Amino acid sequence: MYERKIPEDLDCGINVTMKVLSGKWKPCIIDSIHRGIRRPVELHAAIPAAAPRVINMQLRELEEFGIVTKKVYPDSVPLKVEYYLTPMGESVMPVVTAIDKWGTANKDYVVGVCRAMESVE
Repeated sequence: MYERKIPEDLDCGINVTMKVLSGKWKPCIIDSIHRGIRRPVELHAAIPAAAPRVINMQLRELEEFGIVTKKVYPDSVPLKVEYYLTPMGESVMPVVTAIDKWGTANKDYVVGVCRAMESVE
């Protein structure tokens, strides 16, 4: 098992939030589930830039933190699985919404910076 050389500082609220939301696609996954996208195949379609394996891994992590819950329909063939936000997941929605609003408001600037960085490389 991996042992951290520097202990995590989970006394800081920002670090706690980053611990739960870190992962490139977690805010997108949370937002998608909030908007009613429940099944893994639907999440894969809604976030095509993310590899299905990564989405599945991040769903498991979100489930471990109590942000999402998984409902399995054992009688369905093929097996049907759906994800829902828990009350803890709903409580993180203002953070996800703020990230979305900031990104939308600053999109043109950030895209310009990214293009300028690509042209230097």
